[in-house]
Amino acid sequence: MATFEQIILMSLTETRKIALGFKAPKFSLLDVVRNEQRMLKDLKGERATVFMFICNHCPYVIHVREELVRLANAYKLKGISFIAISSNDVENHPQDAPELMREIAQEFNFPFPYLYDETQEVAKSYQAECTPDFMVFDSELKCVYRGRLDDSTPGNDIPVSGSDLRKVLNDILAGNKLSGEQFPSMGCNIKWKS
Repeated sequence: MATFEQIILMSLTETRKIALGFKAPKFSLLDVVRNEQRMLKDLKGERATVFMFICNHCPYVIHVREELVRLANAYKLKGISFIAISSNDVENHPQDAPELMREIAQEFNFPFPYLYDETQEVAKSYQAECTPDFMVFDSELKCVYRGRLDDSTPGNDIPVSGSDLRKVLNDILAGNKLSGEQFPSMGCNIKWKS
C-alpha cells in the first residue's frame, strides 16, 4: 500500500510559466453556496482579483485552506476580491461534487464565492493545471501574477504564510511595479474528464 507521501508525489503537478498580461476570460458559473450563476463582471475587485483553482480533497489545498480564508478576509476591504473555482471531474471524484463544495465553504466560512466549473471550460481558458493554482488580475483584469501562495507544502515543515501572494497584492496596493516573476504553484493535477 502506498504511503501518504507516495500518493502526494504520484499526482504532483506544477504550473508552467505562461505569458502574463492576458485578459481574464469571461464566465458564468454556479456559486455552490448561493445556488445561483455568478459572472466575472460581478465578482471582480476594484484593485485586483485573485483566482484560486482549488478542490475539496487535494492535500495541497487542504494544507493552505485556512490561509486562503485569512488572505481573503485581510484584502477584501482593500478592493481585492478572491474567487475560488473547482473544475474537477466529479463523476470520478465525487468528493468534489457541488453539495460537498457547499459544505466545505460553509464549514470554513469562505469569504469568497466557491464556483463549480462543470464543463471544465473555465479551467482550460485560464490554463489552470493543478490545485491550488493561483492567478492575480489587475483592475483591468489583466493577469499580473501566476504562481504559488508561498513555499510551504505538505510535509516540508515550512509554515503557511501566503508570503508570495501577499507580496504581489501589497505591491499592487502600493502602486509598485511587479517583477513578473512566477514561482510555480504545485499540487494535484486537475481531474480532467476523459
